[in-house]
Amino acid sequence: MKLILAEPFKSLWAGRDAFEAVEALDGQVYRELENRRTLRTEVDGRGYFVKIHRGIGWGEVAKNLLTAKLPVLGAGQEWEAVNRLHEVGVPTMTAVAYGERGNNPAMQHSFIITEELAPTESLEDVSLNWRTEPPEPRMKRAYIAEVARLVGMMHRAGVNHRDCYICHFLLHTDKPVTPEDFKLSVIDLHRAQTRPAITQRWRNKDLAALYFSAMDIGLTRRDKLRFLKGYFQQPLRQILAQESALLSWLEGKAEKLYQRKLRYGDAL
Repeated sequence: MKLILAEPFKSLWAGRDAFEAVEALDGQVYRELENRRTLRTEVDGRGYFVKIHRGIGWGEVAKNLLTAKLPVLGAGQEWEAVNRLHEVGVPTMTAVAYGERGNNPAMQHSFIITEELAPTESLEDVSLNWRTEPPEPRMKRAYIAEVARLVGMMHRAGVNHRDCYICHFLLHTDKPVTPEDFKLSVIDLHRAQTRPAITQRWRNKDLAALYFSAMDIGLTRRDKLRFLKGYFQQPLRQILAQESALLSWLEGKAEKLYQRKLRYGDAL
């Protein structure tokens, strides 16, 4: 069993079974599945997000593997990713509680609690009307540069997100946002993988997902090149020469995802 509690849960749950206590938490439920629950709760006026995993069963593990998907067995993946991003300076959530018990990986009971990031607005919402109401050019360039920097740092740290969409970058709005002074945080890391070094396959999947999620916000070719320069941290001439196969694949993969979105909508 693994159990790590920081305040306020260290005091709140003193002398109690933390796994029973986390199941008893009340709040706004964002997701309720048989094996996973996500909710927002408050303690002493502060907001926290709680993710509880109850084991997916060997049948679901087999189903995922047969369809070439990697199953999420518990909260450990998010715990590891959050800690790695903190180590390398990528702004993300702060975990204040983590628990895991059970030797059977398909039946494991685990949870993670993170501090709420507020006030914030997702980059998806920030850019929602950019096609018809373009942002101030310097602000747009600053957003693109910062997303490129954060994704590059995340990947160089050995973390691939697996849900790398612009909705999972939060803009902090506790102070005026300017091109010279703003903050983005990476969130929703429950499917993330953490390794000594990221593989090219998973790097490419993240980049394709990110590109797909930004296809409706009016990015120009220059915007895309600006992102590539920030992500690879190399001269554009070198990037275009060395990564031509990747860039061609990204265009095709993102377009396939986009066409699926048009056919199936939110089912994607």
